[in-house]
Amino acid sequence: MGKIESCCIIDDDPIFIYGTKRIMKETEFCETIIVYNNGQEALDGLLEISQSATKIPQVIFLDLNMPIMSGWEFLDEFIKIPNSNLEKTIVYIISSSVDPRDLEKVKDYKQRVNNYILKPITPNDLESVLGALTM
Repeated sequence: MGKIESCCIIDDDPIFIYGTKRIMKETEFCETIIVYNNGQEALDGLLEISQSATKIPQVIFLDLNMPIMSGWEFLDEFIKIPNSNLEKTIVYIISSSVDPRDLEKVKDYKQRVNNYILKPITPNDLESVLGALTM
């Protein structure tokens, strides 16, 4: 499996974050993992990165249900960030929700959101993400 430079996990569940980081390290998914615990923290952090010379993470794993700013609210603001580097960033919704409304709403963000992954993330999910990046 190839390796990407950096990815971002936006989730408020420390157990999910721990497990996902562990799988990413075991599968050598990426060099750097950036973690934000809610949408507002992520928006602020990614805005700061976009204004610096640092590259925006290639992949963002975004939870929908978080305090302060939900995943949907984050997406609404994220797409407004003026930066051509963001076009190279692929967002994956990660959720334990199987609510058909969430799956339908993902289609509203098809320019930014690549797919919907049910928690927990597996090594096969990461392989699929890498496969999508190389296409």
